[in-house]
Amino acid sequence: MTITNAGVGSGLDLEAIISATIQASNQPKLQKFSERESELSVQLTSIGAIKSVMSKLQDVFEGLSDPEEFNKRTANVRQPDSASSLGDLVSVSADNTATTGSFDISVSQLAQGSRAKSDPASTFTSADEVITSSASTLTFSAGANSFDIDIEAGATLEDIRQAINDASGSFGVSANIINTGSESLLVIESFEAGAGNDLVITNNNAELDRLSTVANGGGAGGMTIAAEDVAQDAIIEVDGIQITNSSNVFSDAVQGLSITARRVSESGEVANADVNFDREGVTTKIDEFIAAFNNTIDMISQQSTLVSSPLFGDATVRSIKNQLTNALTNQISGAGSFETIFDIGLSLNESGKLEKQNVVRSVEEALDEDFANVGKLFTNTDGLANTFGKILENYVDSSGILKQREDSINVQQDELEDDVANHQYRMERLEASLRDKYASLDTLIASMRSSGDYLMGQLASLPGFTRDSG
Repeated sequence: MTITNAGVGSGLDLEAIISATIQASNQPKLQKFSERESELSVQLTSIGAIKSVMSKLQDVFEGLSDPEEFNKRTANVRQPDSASSLGDLVSVSADNTATTGSFDISVSQLAQGSRAKSDPASTFTSADEVITSSASTLTFSAGANSFDIDIEAGATLEDIRQAINDASGSFGVSANIINTGSESLLVIESFEAGAGNDLVITNNNAELDRLSTVANGGGAGGMTIAAEDVAQDAIIEVDGIQITNSSNVFSDAVQGLSITARRVSESGEVANADVNFDREGVTTKIDEFIAAFNNTIDMISQQSTLVSSPLFGDATVRSIKNQLTNALTNQISGAGSFETIFDIGLSLNESGKLEKQNVVRSVEEALDEDFANVGKLFTNTDGLANTFGKILENYVDSSGILKQREDSINVQQDELEDDVANHQYRMERLEASLRDKYASLDTLIASMRSSGDYLMGQLASLPGFTRDSG
């Protein structure tokens, strides 16, 4: 809007009058708009803060709702003293089906695959020696596994080594060439472990007999497997019971345990595996629950307790706190002697926050007394996870009460923006109206002043007229 300079004709300070009039109408409204905008913004931030901590509490209870989280086992292995220099004897892991207890484990033999080496009578002049004059095939097998490699005519020993190592269908076979200085030897190793799984190499061209364990026409080839290089099982003893396996990982030797043999026991070495419930994991989950609950109570108090708080006296926030606190007192069935959260060692302090101890017992004592039923307080149908889950879902989900409050505040902010825009328009119209009115007054006063000046000029020209200087 173009603003003219009012009062030029009359000499009156009409701009100041217009400004003062607009200011008197505009400033109180702008102050109210600003206060309302700040109030809505602070409320929205406060609702968002409460919603955030409640969402974290919801995440904690989603984890606490799974019974498997309370049924985990841990296997702590006490290695023999020599492990510091020789390395661990075994490693052990436990799943939820493992029976708690202690097991002594020793290793008599490690599983290994077989290794075939060139017979002294079947050595090669060098890695560059041409092995075959025609296209051929080598077949590798061990146990139930097998694969072929195609050998091109004119292939050297090095070409064949690379073809073996690059074979896409290999079940785990590697080839190396050892140069003694006067001759070259071929070593082929299979990683297919277990007794009876020795590597067998055959061919369809007698030129490849030196690379085979079985000659093309039958009988022994040029590759042999020494007694110490045959494939063999792993052998361990668990509490004196001997167990064999084709690999070093025993996944079913003891129910729920996976035992990996790392090395052979020396001088009667024994490792001890102690299998227990995952107390540390459960304790951590309870700690997470306490922290998330207390953070929620802290945030609610921070946003609503004081008269100056953004949500002071807010019925929704007050309801949240009451529902969360009351849920702690719910009696839960099917958890043995534990009927409420307070029976496993928790308590509420004067601030309404949870503490990890009470006069009856501690959490650790509750876990010692009845580990399984501690979990049921959370996971049973009427347990804390379900109870809190329903409360939290009602408030923090996408269609929950707090989301509705946020949406409502956003609508109010939009309406406030419209009110501000409408008020600005009204102020513009008021200024335009004032300028129209004062423009007429300015013109009238200027005209009267001009007429007066003219009359005074005419009178001054009359004989004997004297202007009164006073």
